[in-house]
Amino acid sequence: MAEVKYYTEEGFQKLKDELEHLESVQRPEISRQIAEARDKGDLSENAEYDAAKNAQGMLELQISKLQEEIRNARIIDESKMDTSKVLILSVVKIKNLKNKAVMTYTLVSENEADLKSGKISVSSPIAKGLLGKKVGDTVDIQVPAGKVTFEIIEISR
Repeated sequence: MAEVKYYTEEGFQKLKDELEHLESVQRPEISRQIAEARDKGDLSENAEYDAAKNAQGMLELQISKLQEEIRNARIIDESKMDTSKVLILSVVKIKNLKNKAVMTYTLVSENEADLKSGKISVSSPIAKGLLGKKVGDTVDIQVPAGKVTFEIIEISR
């Protein structure tokens, strides 16, 4: 059984857009490449044809995986979520108690994580340590650099 993954409306739309691009742009392009290579003659020694067929196989696998991911995706309704504790889609402001650095992260699904825009995966060590906690709680989180203590300053949506 496939794993259910949770997405924001925006993240789910990105998945659908990517699938649409693969099916309507890349698939016809690879078909065109195969036809061109086939027109060049003997297929048994045609490297272009072999490369295009391999690319087609990889593309079809990618499309298949994306279709399955979309079938198993669930969109999160933020309006029904508790804002008193840290959950997926929470925007959490935390302070490192050692160096006093303040960071703000949004907890998102694995596929939507983007550290540059402040979105961290709910399966990351920091997010796992924050889930379920409330404002004012302090948490010790094991990160690659060692154990770090954070204080939760603010939770919002």
